[in-house]
Amino acid sequence: MLPRGAAGLRRGFRMGNSQSVSVGLPSNDAANQIQDIISENCVVIFSKTTCFYCEKAKKLFEHMNVNYTAVELDLNENGNQIQDVLEQMTGGRTVPRVFVNGAFVGGATDTQRLHEEGKLLPLIHQCQLKGKS
Repeated sequence: MLPRGAAGLRRGFRMGNSQSVSVGLPSNDAANQIQDIISENCVVIFSKTTCFYCEKAKKLFEHMNVNYTAVELDLNENGNQIQDVLEQMTGGRTVPRVFVNGAFVGGATDTQRLHEEGKLLPLIHQCQLKGKS
């Protein structure tokens, strides 16, 4: 289970509903916490609440009726630090940063392209077979 603390982790569900879950990320533990979030959830979107492309990525998964976990960096007290670690992990600092089945798949445009090519849903199904949410 994730530690309680700062706001910023949201779980998205079908029909656009979401539930907030707290997460605190001590500075020396940010990379491990990010890895935990990614490995414990099939779909993770590192996002900002005011970002058009982040909303586009979330709506794609909602339209597909796929649960996702959104880490809202602008609501998390360690958002900048998380974004720094994501830049090191993925080579980019922009949001959204979308992970499926533990792997970075890109931003909103990359994720949409995977969906249009029929490659996104198989990745999600592989993860769901492992029993992740």
